[in-house]
Amino acid sequence: MPEAAALLGVRALNAWYGESHILHGVDFDVAAGEVVTLLGRNGAGKTTTLKAVMGMVPRRRGSVRFAGQELIGKPSNQIARQGIAFCPEERGIFASLDVRENLLLPPAVRAGGFTLEQVFELFPNLRERLRSQGSKLSGGEQQMLAIGRILRTGARLLLLDEPTEGLAPVIVQQIGRTISRLKAEGFTILLVEQNFRFASRVADRHYVIENGRVVDMIPNAELESRLHEVHEYLGV
Repeated sequence: MPEAAALLGVRALNAWYGESHILHGVDFDVAAGEVVTLLGRNGAGKTTTLKAVMGMVPRRRGSVRFAGQELIGKPSNQIARQGIAFCPEERGIFASLDVRENLLLPPAVRAGGFTLEQVFELFPNLRERLRSQGSKLSGGEQQMLAIGRILRTGARLLLLDEPTEGLAPVIVQQIGRTISRLKAEGFTILLVEQNFRFASRVADRHYVIENGRVVDMIPNAELESRLHEVHEYLGV
């Protein structure tokens, strides 16, 4: 993809946790309106890549350009105001707050965020659990709440880390439908996902990360014909 077409362009991205050098020159692009996944084994650097884009690692170097603006050197709160939101694997739900309080907690950083009613239309379960504390929610409900919360911020690029991890198949299907709907509404999504079968149903392209480097890009149309390579990459 030509760099000019990219909403998010990452070049030579390096990242460290203390003395540990995790990312070693990551390169990839995400076009506006795309769903792109990062595939790879555990420890390959997928989550660190999302956090590095978001400015949530102690040290990073390289280039992360979003909508033409360089993000390297900016703190995560400024990056959020550019229109990027991160939904972590652990979901970050506040156990003592109810669903409504969790949804209202993050501030809107840009105009155009979802209203509470739009979140409930997307996830009807949350309306029914409106006064339930975060600690009382199922894993699927917590994931819906985590996604609904970032939609309220007005972000148009969503970074989703393992959104289907540990969820029942029926909830995985609902998350898949949600991602497809958000794409249809113009959102751009960068997704870390171990379940490549799920990824194949929602994504346009897949980048494979090994040892902190992008080693391959697989268009979704080629995924089935290259399953043997994917299995080798993922160790399955």
